[in-house]
Amino acid sequence: MSDTPDSPASPASDPTVRTQTNRARRSTGRTVLSDVAKLAGVSTATVSRVYNEPDKVSANVRERVEHAAVTLNWFPNAAGRALASTRSHIAGIIIPTLDDQVFASQVSGMQAAFAARGITLVLGCSNYDPAQALVQVRAMLARGAEAMAVVGEAHPPELFDALRLYRVPYAVTYAYREDSPHDCIGFDNFAAYVQMTEHLIGLGHRSFAVCLQPTRDNDRVQARVAAIRATLERHGLAVRPEHVCEGESTIGFGRRSLRSIWQAPCERPSAIICGNDHIALGVLREAEELGIEIPGELSVTGFDDLEISKEIRPTLTTMRVDTYEIGRLTAQHLLDILDGKRPQHGHEVRALLEIRESTGPAPNAHAGDARLQR
Repeated sequence: MSDTPDSPASPASDPTVRTQTNRARRSTGRTVLSDVAKLAGVSTATVSRVYNEPDKVSANVRERVEHAAVTLNWFPNAAGRALASTRSHIAGIIIPTLDDQVFASQVSGMQAAFAARGITLVLGCSNYDPAQALVQVRAMLARGAEAMAVVGEAHPPELFDALRLYRVPYAVTYAYREDSPHDCIGFDNFAAYVQMTEHLIGLGHRSFAVCLQPTRDNDRVQARVAAIRATLERHGLAVRPEHVCEGESTIGFGRRSLRSIWQAPCERPSAIICGNDHIALGVLREAEELGIEIPGELSVTGFDDLEISKEIRPTLTTMRVDTYEIGRLTAQHLLDILDGKRPQHGHEVRALLEIRESTGPAPNAHAGDARLQR
């Protein structure tokens, strides 16, 4: 291999090489690629391969080059790499918020997969603003992003038009529809909430409340609401308007929602379906404050299966989604496209129902049919 040093002695331990390197650094003011190559005992082309095509370099050589780079406090110039290889080695992802663990987990999965191929993942946060998502995608494209991921499909058409115009492969994450025009890596939000609603109906519940995130500009939440309504309608049921609460994804919103629902001058629900675990945890906390027995008087469900959901009492019935796996699969899907492969049109990750202590048979379940809500 051309990666083999010309002499058996380790370049890093050769005082002559160190002297020459130090002299070069003093004359230019900074380390250059040739300094790293000399210290590592390889060619400059090999150093370039380590950072541009790491899978084509042996682990031993890669370690020597990276050690030399750290010793000399050198790192590759992104603009120079892009010009030399016509690649930027940058991928981007736009998430709606930094406050939700599920998106952090997804980013972590993508980061790990991209890093293994020498690609840097750049993160943008839209704060649920489609216009801001478009601005950030355009900025990433202007900086040469080679691949993109965006959470959900509810984005301006101009966003997807820009990605197609620049011929940048992209994927929609945290959502999955078989008939989507986009490559989707995620789960079927509609199917997940059909399963959750059917679970509660099977327990005899006939009076429901729904507490979830805002539906505006959020196709995932829109699909969840549609699933709840469609499932209830099949059983001749519906949710009272005063039992539908939209708000932020927080424990505080969950607490306020339950207090409002419980104080409303109408029949109280026997089950509350929440948009995520944070909201559900707020409902459980407020139920304790109000002296509402869970699940004797009220059943509560969440979504995401956060770690705390298994630790609280009562434990929370919820849906588990492997968001890290969604991130990993998204990165692999995009890498396959960059490698010239033709992967399948997206990938569905199943959401799994975790039945725990916060749900149980409805009070007076046998009499429930007399109180159907139309």
